[in-house]
Amino acid sequence: MAEGNITNTAVIQCEKCGSIILQPKTAVWKEIEDGIFLPPMKKCDGDGETGHKFWTVTDMFSFENVGFCNTVNDIKYLACADCEIGPIGAHKLSDKKIFYVSPLRVKLADEDKNPVKS
Repeated sequence: MAEGNITNTAVIQCEKCGSIILQPKTAVWKEIEDGIFLPPMKKCDGDGETGHKFWTVTDMFSFENVGFCNTVNDIKYLACADCEIGPIGAHKLSDKKIFYVSPLRVKLADEDKNPVKS
């Protein structure tokens, strides 16, 4: 899958409440080598996971409904602003230009267009 050329063709929604996180054509698919650790989601079991594939945006005003939750070291975590479940993504404070949204913690309105499936 060609990185940087793929944008979301469907609405990106909160996996838990369905609230719109990003409108179509606002996020770019990106794979990163180092990965970003995401703690377990609030009110969910698990240990969390390190993600290497993300929807990314470079302008925080691209989001429809997102809030910031805990900051740990260099990472500020993102949560759904409506149900406050998170983290759904992260923002590295050392890189002020990119916001990362985990495709494993949100859903596309049209799941057939989800690059995670490929």
